[in-house]
Amino acid sequence: MKRTFDIILAIISVIIFALPMLLIYLSIRLSGGGNVIYCQERIGYKGKTFTLYKFRSMKTNAEMDGHPMLYLDNDPRLTRIGRFLRAHHLDEFPQLWNILRGEMSFVGPRPERKFYIDQILQRRPDYVRLYELRPGIFSQATLYNGYTDTIDKMIKRLDMDLAYLEEHTLWLDVKIIGLTATAIITGKKF
Repeated sequence: MKRTFDIILAIISVIIFALPMLLIYLSIRLSGGGNVIYCQERIGYKGKTFTLYKFRSMKTNAEMDGHPMLYLDNDPRLTRIGRFLRAHHLDEFPQLWNILRGEMSFVGPRPERKFYIDQILQRRPDYVRLYELRPGIFSQATLYNGYTDTIDKMIKRLDMDLAYLEEHTLWLDVKIIGLTATAIITGKKF
């Protein structure tokens, strides 16, 4: 039922947001900021690696040395357009494609990079339980804990994601989507 809900909502979202996505695409393309779509490997459902898609919000050499870096407040790696996209979570529209491909869900734990998962697993081997769910664009943990910029915050997010794993229902997903959409529209910073 959750997968059917995701597919229907993703198709409706693509139709409704087609024009804004086109405008974002053109804005990035015309700004000369490199590839419009940013691809990054993440670990998802059943512990499998998948390619996560986002609109490019950072300069092309943001992780020039190949060392993963977490997002920072006032991150100097953001482009001018990227700062706006990130502030309003518009950079995540391409993840609708991840949902349609079955790699993600609308609601679930945020997918993480292997580099950070390895660090979390050293402290919390129960992280692997999250592989029972498809990762999500929206999550209860992001809604209440914000984006993570430290391993300690990732551990706190893990506890919230594990609680979601135990109690998730379609109604809870609808509630999380509604609360997140409201927070984005009203300008709440995550």
